[in-house]
Amino acid sequence: MYILNTAKKFKQKPHPTLLKNKILASLFFEPSTRTRFSFESAMERLGGSVISLAEAKTSSSAKGEILSDAIKIVEKYCDVIAMRHSHEGSARLASEVTENPILNGGDGANQHPTQTFLDLFSIMETQKKLKGLNVALVGDLKFGRTTHSLAYALGMFKANLYFISPPALKMPMHIKEELKKIKAKYTELEQPEKIMPKLDIFYATRIQKERFPDPLAYEKVKDIYIINNKLLTKVKKNLKILHPLPRVNEINYEVDNTPYAYYFEQANNGLYVRQALLALTLGATK
Repeated sequence: MYILNTAKKFKQKPHPTLLKNKILASLFFEPSTRTRFSFESAMERLGGSVISLAEAKTSSSAKGEILSDAIKIVEKYCDVIAMRHSHEGSARLASEVTENPILNGGDGANQHPTQTFLDLFSIMETQKKLKGLNVALVGDLKFGRTTHSLAYALGMFKANLYFISPPALKMPMHIKEELKKIKAKYTELEQPEKIMPKLDIFYATRIQKERFPDPLAYEKVKDIYIINNKLLTKVKKNLKILHPLPRVNEINYEVDNTPYAYYFEQANNGLYVRQALLALTLGATK
């Protein structure tokens, strides 16, 4: 809540010199648009500067350099590191070999914690609360790291969670075990129609082709959920549709013009949340 409230202050008032003379190393070994750009924009809008790696093949990892060595070198050139990597646990490993703050922009199919902060920020902004909401997480729940982090966070706020996915892409068991430990409520379904009238948040996700070892398995499920205006005919007025983006075809473009669409503002909120995270980890704000 402290981080979310700090992000709200940044959204209300810019601080163009707060991180003057500080340097962010933006290390993205996997493709990214919103996460990388929002981290870099957040740093520059706070008066800091950025050194950036946009793809692994342009770094020494293409020559066989291990991640821990890369982090030990990069830390000499910066004050804080934001990173994305294809290996699960990579951000934790990085944090163990450097004293610089590490901000995890996604580690494989594991977690995406800064995305969860901006998701929570967007939910609180639209619903005026976080506790006790009815939230559907829809699509690729097996490989979708955003849903793994968000499910746990919402479970802490006593949300009623609905996991909607095909059988092959169900929420991983270890995530469900963690939810049971915090006594979070969740229901698993294959289709969303019956629960649409009770939802406050519909969190759509892309079926991630790049995570499938078998292309044929992807083809079977790629179009399983397509949100259109017909699905929204009996929903609550306060319903908001979120999506970590990019979308492929899981949200019909006609939905963009409805009052329920909030995914572009959600992406914009990433700027303020990451400003808050950068400022707080660098001790620049209370």
